[in-house]
Amino acid sequence: MRRQAAVLLCAALLAGCSGVAAERPGTGDDRARDPARGVHDPRRLPPVVDRVATREPVVFLTYDDGAERDPRFVGLVRERRLPVSMFLTDSVVGPGYGHFARLRAVGASIQNHTLDHPALRGLPYAGQRAEICGQQHKLRSRFGIVPRLFRPPYGTYDTTTLRAAADCGITAVVLWRASLNADGELAYARGEPGLRPGDIVSVPSAETGPPTLAERTARLLREIEARGLRVGRLEDHLEKTPARRAAAN
Repeated sequence: MRRQAAVLLCAALLAGCSGVAAERPGTGDDRARDPARGVHDPRRLPPVVDRVATREPVVFLTYDDGAERDPRFVGLVRERRLPVSMFLTDSVVGPGYGHFARLRAVGASIQNHTLDHPALRGLPYAGQRAEICGQQHKLRSRFGIVPRLFRPPYGTYDTTTLRAAADCGITAVVLWRASLNADGELAYARGEPGLRPGDIVSVPSAETGPPTLAERTARLLREIEARGLRVGRLEDHLEKTPARRAAAN
């Protein structure tokens, strides 16, 4: 009898323990097995955008690297009051920061495109953070600014990129829906061809010329205006308008 009672007591205890476990999933043990949880809040990660949701008839002109330093482009930006965004790479700009100071003085914004232009996806966090924060420090020392926008080289990134960008003070990672080819034609990364309100356009640095940067931009402006659009200031619209996330990279 005593043995039977002991067996029944053990069974009851086991059933009770099992019931507690079933009622309390996701306790401290689960969090301990998930090293990512609680380390970096995913809600802090900057959005990755290639266009802006807006009803205004605007598109956004963005320029990469900083290899081209066409003085006529400075004049075009000044004359047309173009609020273009320049995503600069320190190793590409080299001694040419004075040119971009002149561009900034006539209305261009200066943004981050890393120190050395590596493909970031797959690199460790420390390396990605060094590239992004390092260029933040360079641009702050050169211009007294802390850029809020970042473009990853080649448009490639991963979650580590977003973590590093957030930790460096970046509020949006900027890709593009349209890109200007060397022949002056627009290529579209996704969606139907043709510029639409809110599109972000990338104008890469040309390895050779002509046409010059000013000439390529003037041709692009004619296409923009033919579609009843104008150039908007990207950072202003990203602050006041919900961004449309780019397709997953």
